[in-house]
Amino acid sequence: MSDLKVTLIQANLHWEDIAANLRMFDEKIDAITERTEVVVLPEMFSTGFSMKPEKLAETMEGSAVQWMRKKAAQKNIILTGSLIIEENGEYLNRLIWMQPNGVAGTYDKRHLFGYAGEHEHYHAGDRRLIAQVKGWKICLTICYDLRFPVWSRNVITPETGAPAYDILINVANWPERRATAWKTLLQARAIENQCYMIGVNRVGNDGNEIYHSGDSSLIDPMGEIIYRKGHDEDIFTTTLERTKLDEIRKNIPFLKDADKFQVF
Repeated sequence: MSDLKVTLIQANLHWEDIAANLRMFDEKIDAITERTEVVVLPEMFSTGFSMKPEKLAETMEGSAVQWMRKKAAQKNIILTGSLIIEENGEYLNRLIWMQPNGVAGTYDKRHLFGYAGEHEHYHAGDRRLIAQVKGWKICLTICYDLRFPVWSRNVITPETGAPAYDILINVANWPERRATAWKTLLQARAIENQCYMIGVNRVGNDGNEIYHSGDSSLIDPMGEIIYRKGHDEDIFTTTLERTKLDEIRKNIPFLKDADKFQVF
């Protein structure tokens, strides 16, 4: 299978200003000069981590999703990040996996951050999304999900005899005060799931004066840090090597020895 070009965009979000954030990311994506295939934005990239969905929520036909659809087609990329979405009278922290053909996969955040009252404003999802591109399988998660390893646990699929996914993505608004946990858990998830780990966080203060140091990261299946950036906005593009992943899994095939379990 082919290698995969990915881009991580770490940005200082405009608090609760959808139009300003879409303009900003429009400019940042246009500034990418090299070829890329998957572009990853932070959690709630159009608003910041707001607990005011009644003010900010859009539908799947709203401006932010329409912008994603237009940008993915224009640049011939897959564009992903989470938004505040209203659907069937419920508010969702929803990750959108927007393909160039306009077809979107969705994942609704499973683990709502009770410490910030997220569970009081949003409805939790109950299913994983594993997307596919160029033969790569990609498991998509949001921020607080990172603390719950069972939800993202990679397993050997009986039908194929191969791991369920190859890349784990987490999009976040993770504060600096817990940056040690963010960085440690990203490495742990890469190692235990024998996958590439991509974590894309925001930087700067949000509307509650909570500072975010970013520390967006790309980590290989052995836990080695390929990329990590703290505090500053940044755009990073690289190639994920398929042969490297396959060789690691062949030489150290520990996923086949994992405990069997079910998630209810």
